[in-house]
Parts: sequence; structure tokens; C-alpha cells
Amino acid sequence: MIRYDRIRRKRDSTIPLINVVFLMLIFFLIAGTVAQPLDPDLDLVNTSELDGREPPDALVLHADGALTFRGSPTDPETYMIRHGAEPVRIVPDRNVAGSRLIEVTSALRRLGATAVFAVTERAIE
Repeated sequence: MIRYDRIRRKRDSTIPLINVVFLMLIFFLIAGTVAQPLDPDLDLVNTSELDGREPPDALVLHADGALTFRGSPTDPETYMIRHGAEPVRIVPDRNVAGSRLIEVTSALRRLGATAVFAVTERAIE
């Protein structure tokens, strides 16, 4: 007796893909409803009229390249001697040369600052 081998066709594997997409859809629907929406009667505080000022523990890099800390002129070496190896915040003026900013941050890192953070303005529009 002769046996005929049936040619088996490969089935499309779209069912597992549909299952994964469906599970992702359910996950995002649930995750999107976890956070409660703000009360519609709530008026948020408007801070657009506040005067901006640097944090009290930050170095300020002025437009002319001068560096100050709490209103007193300083340089990276003097600052690092007084404050040791810790993260440093620096507030650069909008008009300061980029090369001067890189020079100051590099000097701070070379002198032992564990990190240098540039404090900037964030505008919500």
C-alpha cells in the first residue's frame, strides 16, 4: 500500500499577534485610568509674573563670563576648595559664550565636582 504524505500548510501565526495587541490595548486602557483627573473647579497657580532668581546654592555665570556665588565673585578653584566634591549647580546667563560655559564646567569636573547641573528656564507654552 502506498502512503501519501499530506502536504501540511503552515498556519498563519496572526492569532498570537492579535492576542498580544489586545492585551496591550487593555493594559493601556487600565493604566490611563489609574491617575485621577484634576478637579474641574481647580484653578492652578500662575507663576508667570514671578521674578526669576537663581537658587541660593548655585554658581552664576554672567554674560561677560564672570562667575559669582551668592553675589560674591569667585572662580572654580576657590569654589571647589570651599565646597568639596559634591554636585554643582550653575546658572548660566542666556548670552554667555558657550565656550566659557564649557570651560567653567570642565574646570569644575576636573577639580572634583561629582556632577555639574546647568539650571535653565523652562517655558510652558
